[in-house]
Amino acid sequence: MLQPEKMGTLTDFGQIALKWDPKNLEIRTMSVEKTLEPLVLQVTTLVNTKGPSKKKKGKSKRASALVAAVEKATENFIQKGEQIAYENPDITQEMLTAVDEVKKTGDAMSIAAREFSEDPCSSLKRGNMVRAARNLLSAVTRLLILADMVDVHLLLKSLHIVEDDLNKLKNASSQDELMDNMRQFGRNAGELIKQAAKRQQELKDPQLRDDLAAARAMLKKHSTMLLTASKVYVRHPELDLAKVNRDFILKQVCDAVNTISDVAQGKSSQPTDIYSGAGELAAALDDFDEGIVMDPMTYSEQRSRQLLEERLESIISAAALMADADCTRDERRERIVAECNAVRQALQDLLSEYMSNMSQKDNSPGLARAIDQMCRKTRDLRRQLRKAVVDHVSDSFLETTTPLIDLIEAAKTGNEKKVREKADVFTKHAEKLVEVANLVCSMSSNEDGVKMVRYAAAQIESLCPQVINAASILTVRPNSKVAQENMTTYRQAWEVQVRILTEAVDDITTIDDFLAVSENHILEDVNKCVMALQVGDARDLRSTAGAIQGRSSRVCNVVEAEMDNYEPCIYTKRVLEAVKVLREQVMLKFEQRVETAVAALLNNSNKDVDENDFIDASRLVYDGVREIRRAVLMNRSSEDLDTDTEFEPVEDLTLETRSRSSAHTGDQTVDEYPDISGICTAREAMRKMTEEDKQKIAQQVELFRREKLTFDSEVAKWDDTGNDIIFLAKHMCMIMMEMTDFTRGRGPLKTTMDVINAAKKISEAGTKLDKLTREIAEQCPESSTKKDLLAYLQRIALYCHQIQITSKVKADVQNISGELIVSGLDSATSLIQAAKNLMNAVVLTVKYSYVASTKYTRQGTVSSPIVVWKMKAPEKKPLVRPEKPEEVRAKVRKGSQKKVQNPIHALSEFQSPADAV
Repeated sequence: MLQPEKMGTLTDFGQIALKWDPKNLEIRTMSVEKTLEPLVLQVTTLVNTKGPSKKKKGKSKRASALVAAVEKATENFIQKGEQIAYENPDITQEMLTAVDEVKKTGDAMSIAAREFSEDPCSSLKRGNMVRAARNLLSAVTRLLILADMVDVHLLLKSLHIVEDDLNKLKNASSQDELMDNMRQFGRNAGELIKQAAKRQQELKDPQLRDDLAAARAMLKKHSTMLLTASKVYVRHPELDLAKVNRDFILKQVCDAVNTISDVAQGKSSQPTDIYSGAGELAAALDDFDEGIVMDPMTYSEQRSRQLLEERLESIISAAALMADADCTRDERRERIVAECNAVRQALQDLLSEYMSNMSQKDNSPGLARAIDQMCRKTRDLRRQLRKAVVDHVSDSFLETTTPLIDLIEAAKTGNEKKVREKADVFTKHAEKLVEVANLVCSMSSNEDGVKMVRYAAAQIESLCPQVINAASILTVRPNSKVAQENMTTYRQAWEVQVRILTEAVDDITTIDDFLAVSENHILEDVNKCVMALQVGDARDLRSTAGAIQGRSSRVCNVVEAEMDNYEPCIYTKRVLEAVKVLREQVMLKFEQRVETAVAALLNNSNKDVDENDFIDASRLVYDGVREIRRAVLMNRSSEDLDTDTEFEPVEDLTLETRSRSSAHTGDQTVDEYPDISGICTAREAMRKMTEEDKQKIAQQVELFRREKLTFDSEVAKWDDTGNDIIFLAKHMCMIMMEMTDFTRGRGPLKTTMDVINAAKKISEAGTKLDKLTREIAEQCPESSTKKDLLAYLQRIALYCHQIQITSKVKADVQNISGELIVSGLDSATSLIQAAKNLMNAVVLTVKYSYVASTKYTRQGTVSSPIVVWKMKAPEKKPLVRPEKPEEVRAKVRKGSQKKVQNPIHALSEFQSPADAV
C-alpha cells in the first residue's frame, strides 16, 4: 500500500521519517480500494433509497437493514484499526486518532441514517445523511491509508538496512571483511526484494509498478557483479579501472535502492515518457493514413495540401535515413526510393481528385480509387521499411557473442594493443545493436514492446564500457583469479542482456517479415558459399558457411519461440517437424560438407571436393528454411498476408505436399509478351487482371480448397511407404495446387510453358496411377466396387486431358490508352474446375483401391499385395502393435457376415490427423 504524495506534518518511525497529510485522500493501492468497496456500496445504496419500496417483500433490502450493515462494517474497521495501532508502537498515536475519527463519524452516520430511514421523503434528513456518509468514508479512507503506511514503513526500514550494507561494502578494505559484508547484504537485499515484490502487486499506477519491477531486477541482477568488482578493487586498489568498475556497479545498485524508496513514497524515479510511446515513423505513417481521408467539402487547397505534403516529406526523410544506413542492401534501398516516389505521385493524384470534388457532397468513383491507391502505396512503403529493419536485425543479431569472445581471448594474452583493437570492434558491435533496436522501435506500434526494447538497449549501452573495463583489468592482471572471475561475471551479464534485447526485438518484429527476409539472406549466402568453393577461397567459405549456420539456427529459435504461443495442435506439430528436420538433419549434413570442403581447399586437394554434392547440401539448407516458412504460413488466410512479389505466400500446404514439384522450367524465363511493357510472364499477367475477375477466380479456388480438404482427410492418414498409389496421389495434388496458385499470380509456375509442363507431369502420374490401379482391379472379383473403380479411372483420364487442353490457353494482354487489359478469366476458371474434378476423381480412386485390395479375396495365385495399406503410426510411442505387411489385408471371417456394412461407409468414419483437430 502507498502513502499520499502531499506531505505536511512529520511522524517519526524509528530512524525513518514518513510524511503524512490527513487532508490527502488519494488512494494508490488496490488493497485500500478493495477494502473500501463494500462500505461505499452499502452507503451508496442507502443514500439512493427513495421511499417505501413498492416491491414485494424479499425483493429489496429495508433501509434499517442497510443501516445495520454500515454500522457493522464501521465496527470492523475500528477493531482492525485498534489492533494495528497496538501492534505498531511507532504509529499508535496516529492510528488511535484516526480510529476515534471513524467512531465519531460512524456514530453520526448511524443517527442520520436511522432518522432518514424513518422519514425517507425528507430532503433535509437526506442531506444530513449524505454529509454524514461523506465524513464517514473520508475517515475510513484516512484510517486505511495510515494503516497502509505501516507496510511502507517496513519496506523503508529494510531499505535503510540495505543502504547501511552498501556503505560497509564500499568501505571494505580486506577480502574477509568484504565477504562478511557481502553475505549480510545478500540476506538483507533478498528480504527487500520480497517486500518490494509484494508492494509491486499492490500498486495501482502502472508507471510505479514498472519502476519497482525494474529496480528489483537491477538489484537482483547486479549483486554478483558487485561482489566480483569489489573483490577486484580490494585486491588491486592500485588500478584506477578497478575503482571505476566497482563504482559503476555500486551506483547501479544504489540507484535501484533509491528507486524503491521513491516508489514507496509515491514518486516515479523516471520521467514518464523516457521509454514509452510507439515508434515515431510508424506513428507518422498512421497519422498520414488518417489524414488522407476527409470530406471533400472541407478540403482546402492551401491548408490541406500543405499539411499532407509536409507530413509526407517528414516520412520520406525518415525513410531516406533508413535507406542510407550501412546495413541496408542496395536492392532494398532502391525499393524504398521507388516506393517513396510512388507515394508522392499517389498523393498528388489524390489532391487533384479532392480539388475536383470540392463542390460535391458525395465522393466520386475517381476519388475513391485515388484514396485506395494512396492507401496501397503507403502500405507498400511501410512494408519495405519493415523489411529494411528486419534486414538489419537479421545481420546485426547474427553473431552476438563473437566480438565479446574475441575481446576476452585478447585480454587473456595481456596484449594491450590487441585488446584496444578488439575493444573498438566490441564497442561498434554494441552501438550497432542499440542502433538497430531503435530502428525496430521506429517502425513498431506496439507501445509495451517498444518500451521493453528501449529499456534493454539502454542497459546494453551502459554495460558496454564496463565490460571493456573488466577486459582491460584482466589484460593488466591476466593471472589474477579475481580479475578472471570478474570478467566471467561481466561476460554472463552481457550475454543475458543481449538475449533480453534479442527477445524484446523479436517480440515487436513480425515472424512473417523475419522469415521472408531470412530466407532471402540465406539464399544470398548459399550463392556466396558456392562461389567461394568454386574460386577456392577457404576463408570466405568458412565465414559464409558460419553465417548460414547462424541464420538457420536463429530461424529455428525464433520459430520455436513463436510456436510456444500456440496450443499444441497439428499446425504446431508440422512447424516443429520442419524445424527439427532443418536442425537435426539438413544442418548436420551441411556442416559435414563444409568441413570436408574447407579441409580440401586448405590442403590444395580440390579433387577431393564433390562440388555437386556441396551445392546440393547448400540448396537443402535454403529449402529447409523455406519449408519452415511455408509451414508457418499454413494457418494464414490471404487477408492476413502482407507480402509482395519478392516473397510469395504459399497456401494450402499439407505435411506431405510441401516439397517442390519441379514442374517449372527453371530460371531462364522467356518474355511471353514482348510487345507489352511491364509484363513478361503469364503469371504476371494474372496479377494484372481486374478485381472483378480476381474475385471470380477466388470463388473457384475456394471450391478447390474444399475439395482439397476432402483429399487431405482421405490421403494424409495413409503411410506412402510401400504404397505408390498414395505417393502418386500426393504428387498430383501438389502440382494441381501450383496450378491454382498460378491463376492468382502466385507460386513457382511462371510461364505458360511451365503450366503446360506441369499438365504433362499430371498426365504422366495419372497414367502410372491408372496402370497400378487396374492391376488391383484385375485381382478383385466382379463386384460394384470393381465397376466403380474402373469408372473413376476413366474420369482421371478425362480430367487429365482437360487440364492439358486448358493449360495451353494463354491470357490475352492488350495495351489500351496506356492501361493494360488482361482477359484470361475463362481459361483460369476452366483450369481450376478441371483440377478440382481431377482431385475428386483421385480421392474416389484411392478409397475404392483400398476397398478392392483389402476387403475382397484376391483372384489368381498372387501371394503378396500390390501396395501396402497402412495407417500412419503415431510418433514416439506407438498406440498399437505395428502391422506386418502381410497382415494388412483383412481376412473375411464368418462372424462378419452377421451385419453387412458398406466398406466405403466404414472407411469414411476414419479421420485424418488434420480433421481430428
